[in-house]
Amino acid sequence: MHINDARIRVRYQETDQMGVVYHGNYYTWFEVGRAEFFRSLGYTYKKLEEEGIIMPVIESQCFYRASAKYDDEILVRTKIRALKGVRLQFAYQIIRKLDEEILAEGKTVHAFVDKQLKPVNFKKVNSSMWKLLQECTEE
Repeated sequence: MHINDARIRVRYQETDQMGVVYHGNYYTWFEVGRAEFFRSLGYTYKKLEEEGIIMPVIESQCFYRASAKYDDEILVRTKIRALKGVRLQFAYQIIRKLDEEILAEGKTVHAFVDKQLKPVNFKKVNSSMWKLLQECTEE
C-alpha cells in the first residue's frame, strides 16, 4: 500500500469571516491529494489525458470532524482504497499538521473513461500503470 501526504496552507480566500474553511474546499483539497498521489508515482493526470483517459468523479463523500482555519498547515493524506474493473476509489484524511488532528475524512470514486465518456479497460490500455496502482491499493 502507498500513502501520499500533500501539504497545503489554508488561504484566507478559503475561509469565512470567522476564519473557518468553507466545506466545499475540502473537495478541492481531495483533488490536490489525488494529483500529488499520481505525481508521487511518477505519473500525472496530464499524462492520463494525453493517453485519452479521463477519470470523472462518480461518487464522493466527506465527514467533517473539526474545522480547518485560516493559516493552518494541513496534510491531505491520500491512498487508494479499491481498484476494480473501471473504478478507482481514493480515501482521504485532512490532518492539521500542528497537532495531527484529523479534521475530515472522505472518499471519491472515479471511472476510467475516454473523452466520449465511454468506459475504458485501463488494465489493457496501460498495464504497467494498472499494476502499479494495484500495488498501491489498500485491499
